[in-house]
Amino acid sequence: MPPLWEGGGGKPPHSEGMLTRESFVKHFGRKAVFGMVHLRPLPGAPLYGGSIRAVMEAARSDARAIAGGGCDGMLFENFGDRPFARTVGPETVAAMTRVIAEVARQIPLRFGVNVLRNDPAAALGIAAASGAEFIRINIHTGAMLTDQGVIEGTAAETLRLRARLAPDVAIFADHMVKHATPLAPLDEEQAARDLRERGLADAIILTGRETGAPADLDGLRAIRGIIDAPILIGSGVTAGNAPAYRDADGIIVGTALKKEGRVEAAVDIRRVRRIVRAFKGVDG
Repeated sequence: MPPLWEGGGGKPPHSEGMLTRESFVKHFGRKAVFGMVHLRPLPGAPLYGGSIRAVMEAARSDARAIAGGGCDGMLFENFGDRPFARTVGPETVAAMTRVIAEVARQIPLRFGVNVLRNDPAAALGIAAASGAEFIRINIHTGAMLTDQGVIEGTAAETLRLRARLAPDVAIFADHMVKHATPLAPLDEEQAARDLRERGLADAIILTGRETGAPADLDGLRAIRGIIDAPILIGSGVTAGNAPAYRDADGIIVGTALKKEGRVEAAVDIRRVRRIVRAFKGVDG
């Protein structure tokens, strides 16, 4: 399936410059919900099970539940490839491209790509080949101390590579990303402003400290007050707390969509529906 913006489906999200809150709604919908497709371990990863077909079937099943539950988009991620490398090898790029392209061909839902731990070049390559409309970058500007060591943002290189490979792909970038700590005290509001104004991020993602941890509401309000950009909550959203994030333009949900809320489980369409209703119901 070609990208939804081809063949009369509208322009790609980045074609008119950086996303604004208005253009975000135009392309992804009001109070957009993106469901995570956590890919099983891929070839070359320590926990790979030996069958790329099994990886594909699991991804297809999760994507169907995400689409059937009413999400506005989905985000593919090599979540099973622990421990994560800073940048990935060609085997990961090849496997992700194969799986994502096949699943996206069968399930007509807007989608993005995140390559862990922080490989925007690989994500852009996969996006260009598969038709993804956005990529997620965990560390786009600045530097953070992570379990993979110190990771520095490569905004300059990423933006120039995007211009060559996939100029219409939007960049969703994390601010103070989970599983990471600043190297020194910093002004978080200034860092958010730099991410948007100097790093040219199309959308800003706020998370908690780890996978499944809720984002700080005060932080959301503070960032909303200083930058006029789409803001998404990227971790810890549940059906119970979704209304509290009424100031966000969208949410990215993984753990809470899974059966019994277990991150390693399959996506449960009933949980998807509950979260979609809870978040979109904020606007009445």
